[in-house]
Amino acid sequence: MTPTPMTIRHRLVACAAVLFAGLALPVAAADLEEIMDRGHITIATEDNYAPFEIMENGEPTGFTHDVVAEFKDYADFEVRQEILPWSGLLAAVRAGQYDMAITGSIISTERLRVFDFAVPTASAQHYYIKRKGDDRITSVADLDGMTVGVQAGSVLLSRLPELEAMLEETGGSLGEVVEYTSYPEIYEDLSNGRLDYTVNSIISAKSVIAERGDTFEMGQPVSGPGFHAYPVPKGNEDLLQYISEFILELRDSGRLAELQEKWFGEAFPDLPRVPITSVEQYNELTSVE
Repeated sequence: MTPTPMTIRHRLVACAAVLFAGLALPVAAADLEEIMDRGHITIATEDNYAPFEIMENGEPTGFTHDVVAEFKDYADFEVRQEILPWSGLLAAVRAGQYDMAITGSIISTERLRVFDFAVPTASAQHYYIKRKGDDRITSVADLDGMTVGVQAGSVLLSRLPELEAMLEETGGSLGEVVEYTSYPEIYEDLSNGRLDYTVNSIISAKSVIAERGDTFEMGQPVSGPGFHAYPVPKGNEDLLQYISEFILELRDSGRLAELQEKWFGEAFPDLPRVPITSVEQYNELTSVE
């Protein structure tokens, strides 16, 4: 028998807790001095998170691929890259198998307990997505009491309290939250009417609309700002500063905006210009005005 979303939810919440617990293991990660001495850095990148990471005929492309190419030109050492699935990627970086990740990761309070994040490279503000032509939903206020589908254990799930607060301001309330294994399942249930809406970060949402604009529509923001940024294990301040200076050089030269336009369809000029290293700093930057 195929498990219901609620059955999946309970199982995945438990699994997510176990996986995240693995991230908290203490480790002595390589610092910038060690990287300089050995002459190379090892980075982990993801294999399938369009438009950040795309594999075409076995070859990598996407925003991350272009950024890595720029980093190879910038770095004072060899850049060794390994492409692997998202599952376990952050745990592998935390375990010291890689010096850092250059991927489409989104900052969250949970991840900030384990990693510091370099200067952000893209917005990750959350938006609602509805079925095309669903006239019941024209604004955030219309989401009152409706059923939303979200991926279990995701950053999107962790920020739903912000949407709940928005709804309460208009006299509404958050409806049933159904957690799924993956977004393809969510979009399937949204298209067939089992869900009223879902939420996703702006880049992922625009990517879905570009591919399936005949089925879905993107609505208004349902969170404060959010950020895609590269995680560095805590304690590696010099490496964090090094990668952040690289990103700032891309920004100031205009190259980062070119890559954002190329892969995301828009540039994000108002991103923070400093690394994000604490929950307090993150909460201040992402608060709803």
